Amino acid sequence: MESKEQSGCKLFYNTERKSLKLPEYGRNVQKMVDYLRTIEDRDKRNEQARAVVKVMEIVNPQVHLQENYEQKLWDHLFIIADFNLDVDSPYPMPNPEKFTVPPAVVPMKKSPIKAYHYGRNIESIINLISDAPDGEVKTAMIHSIAGYMRQQYLIWNKDSVTDETIFHDMEELSGGRIQVPEDMHLSRISSDTSFSRPGNSQGNRHYQRYNNQRKNQRNK
Repeated sequence: MESKEQSGCKLFYNTERKSLKLPEYGRNVQKMVDYLRTIEDRDKRNEQARAVVKVMEIVNPQVHLQENYEQKLWDHLFIIADFNLDVDSPYPMPNPEKFTVPPAVVPMKKSPIKAYHYGRNIESIINLISDAPDGEVKTAMIHSIAGYMRQQYLIWNKDSVTDETIFHDMEELSGGRIQVPEDMHLSRISSDTSFSRPGNSQGNRHYQRYNNQRKNQRNK
């Protein structure tokens, strides 16, 4: 993104600036630390480093809540400097690997979705409900998710749907771990209620393929 000139002053967007190592200290502290690395005289550099740590303590007073907060401040100084700062710290320089967070591994969803018109999130919620202890809370959760399942069903199937169909689907998706109470009923849907089907998304294409498979099975 380009900078803008306004009244002789150059405006910068944050996207144009170097990202902050520790945003809680702000960009001014980052600039102070960057300046430290340009000081050639070691005694002056050490003196300025202690001054910057004092500023950091003022800017981020919450650090006092941490154990050994003074060492934490020096650790943060080195982190902001990207561990490239030669000063005489009262504490040993922290190991950079200790503060390096490896990227999270995103698990592959290998199991196929059982019913595309409900979606994977519904299946996950049903699994959670299945493991819940029996009682009023579980019954309330079953009733709530059944209402949402009916809404999703009607998005993809414009025909009306009975409570029994929704309850049967829930029991099937739970692998029989959920047994819907016989006296459970869903609230009636107003005749002017309409549910919009999503656009041409990947889920839509998946559902169309799933629906065609069901039709082919019935025709065999």
